[in-house]
Amino acid sequence: MVMIYSCKQIRKVTDVIVQPTARELYAREFENLDSLRLNTWQQAYKLAKADSLQIRLPYAEQGQYFKDRITVYSYNMYLNEGEVLNVEVENNVLGIRSFINLIKVNPDSSLTDEFHNKLGEHHAKVPIDETGIYKITIQPELNSQGMFSFQMYTSPSFGFPVLGKDNKAIQSFWGAVRGGGARSHEGIDIFAERGTPVVAAVDGMVSATGEKGLGGKQVWLKAGLFGKSLYYAHLDSILVSTGSRVAIGDTLGLVGNTGNARTTAPHLHFGIYKSGQGAIDPLPFVKKTERPDIKRVLSTPKFIKVSAAIANFRNAPEVAGIKLGEVKRNDTLSLLGYTKDWAHIELLSGDKGFVYKSLVSEL
Repeated sequence: MVMIYSCKQIRKVTDVIVQPTARELYAREFENLDSLRLNTWQQAYKLAKADSLQIRLPYAEQGQYFKDRITVYSYNMYLNEGEVLNVEVENNVLGIRSFINLIKVNPDSSLTDEFHNKLGEHHAKVPIDETGIYKITIQPELNSQGMFSFQMYTSPSFGFPVLGKDNKAIQSFWGAVRGGGARSHEGIDIFAERGTPVVAAVDGMVSATGEKGLGGKQVWLKAGLFGKSLYYAHLDSILVSTGSRVAIGDTLGLVGNTGNARTTAPHLHFGIYKSGQGAIDPLPFVKKTERPDIKRVLSTPKFIKVSAAIANFRNAPEVAGIKLGEVKRNDTLSLLGYTKDWAHIELLSGDKGFVYKSLVSEL
């Protein structure tokens, strides 16, 4: 008894340093028990890392867990630096634990673990530091039964830099041709009435102010000691001084058209500069987004059948998705969930994909 107690104490101390994942903590619950089903559950996760299904955000899906079916929901998606990935899982049966993992797909196809939720949490909020392809996996614990739904969407990591405005006010984007093709636009232009407050998109320090060059009256805001530099240009007036510390939402100046914007309508040129890299696209940092809607149902079947003569199943819930194969009338498919007009299905072979909802029916 003393030895068992000591081992537990040592593990607690070690956990503070090592910080085991939710999956590792869950596996401990099966110590001294038959671990065959746990091994199957763990193997399903490893196999899901090879899945190639693709989705666009925002994305929502709902379906039903069944105790005798071990399923991992795995999707590839493209995420931009500056976005925050939000994942929310809802189970209609209290107590069901979900395991959420975000994995970076590297250019050489290797995988890097980026995030895992804590044991018992049903959500994730992950800032994206590098643009690229990511894989999200959602897996319920063993013996889960009941309806589920999840939503995935992005939100901006910065606040919007012009008070009272949103995406609709952005009328010129990153990479647009400037100077007859001599240069490209290194920022976005947000149009607003002259005198509209321009605000800090992050907490930080004003590193420089002044009137010079193409940008006219301008403010540079540093986001933290080693953070990015935010560039506010074409201001009508500057309301802060160099060295000032500001909080998100504080007024830095007023919208104008100074510098080389004298012949255009008043607007803010907003740019972001990254140390060692230069200008980067600021749009993902400030673009406002919405959560996806879910048309909730009380239940979904475990299996569905093909009602059309032939139905294509694809790697994405859209007609533009890559065709993975065909299924024929009366073929039985495992239903994993519904997303808008598509059924997320699994074949007897274990291959997963999406079939247009109107081409299948419930058994």
